[in-house]
Amino acid sequence: MAHQTSQGNTWSIVLAGGEGTRMGSFVQRWLGRPKPKQFCVFAGTRSLLQHTVDRAARLTPAARSILVIARTYRQEAMTQLDGRGVGTVLFQPANRDTGAGVFLPLTYVRARDPLATVIIYPSDHFVYPEERFLDTVRDAVFVAERLYDRIILLGVEPDRLELDYGWILPGERLAHAGTNPVQAVRTFLEKPTAQQADDALAHRALWNTMVMTAKVETLWRLGQQCFPELIERFERLDRVIGTPQEARVLESIYRTMPSRNFSSDLLQHVPDRVAVTELTNALWSDWGRPERITEALRRIDRAPAFPLEALGSPFAPIHEDRS
Repeated sequence: MAHQTSQGNTWSIVLAGGEGTRMGSFVQRWLGRPKPKQFCVFAGTRSLLQHTVDRAARLTPAARSILVIARTYRQEAMTQLDGRGVGTVLFQPANRDTGAGVFLPLTYVRARDPLATVIIYPSDHFVYPEERFLDTVRDAVFVAERLYDRIILLGVEPDRLELDYGWILPGERLAHAGTNPVQAVRTFLEKPTAQQADDALAHRALWNTMVMTAKVETLWRLGQQCFPELIERFERLDRVIGTPQEARVLESIYRTMPSRNFSSDLLQHVPDRVAVTELTNALWSDWGRPERITEALRRIDRAPAFPLEALGSPFAPIHEDRS
């Protein structure tokens, strides 16, 4: 059961505005055309986006769910969302990195429920089994409503020197999320060198999943602190939501919207306002590289939905050694 307080509802934000450039050549070989990874079906019958939307729907109703999509892929997105209970779908006029990607939907949540707690999900990640992941998210929401001045991030214990991931070095224990500790963040490490990653691994650092939960006003104040030029534009949008000027103002603010990265331009500047809890007993992977997809599918003994030739290199059959 999702935790609630009298101070506002829990909302879901699903981020699906990326262009999928890191997987571009693989997808081109597979499908013969470009397609962002969140819209691709890598195994089974659902895309990464559909999996994420369905997971979010298990914690919040459609009326409290917001999805952000690049306008370029409007038709693709709406086809995939047909029959799914998604509340508000926002189409970004342009990609201005994850700062705008987070604060555009946050503007709409804040306009409707300023005391809300939000859960933010990237749409291009793989998790298994989903129920364990959702249990951790539920617990993180419960903590965010008590440590209301902090962002609560989900971290994962590393099993290799992954240089493309963000890393979190945890600090003192602040609380508990279910049976897992919630720890302060000492520092963030983005795209480390091999030596930095090795040192982080030795100091029990965690991978940053970028799945997070926080109070709306906490995020808004941190946005004002870290990139006021974005927040000023979104406050202009906030004043016209629901009026005939809304579409025009949205277009206008994106024409001059600076690109800001939520991780490097916000999280790394305010580690004292962030906490982390570990996702345990579940497999998590950012499917930004084909080898991560094949590795995850091997581990859960699932066959890929794509031809192995599309990988562009020899690929062993999907099989997990159970000896």
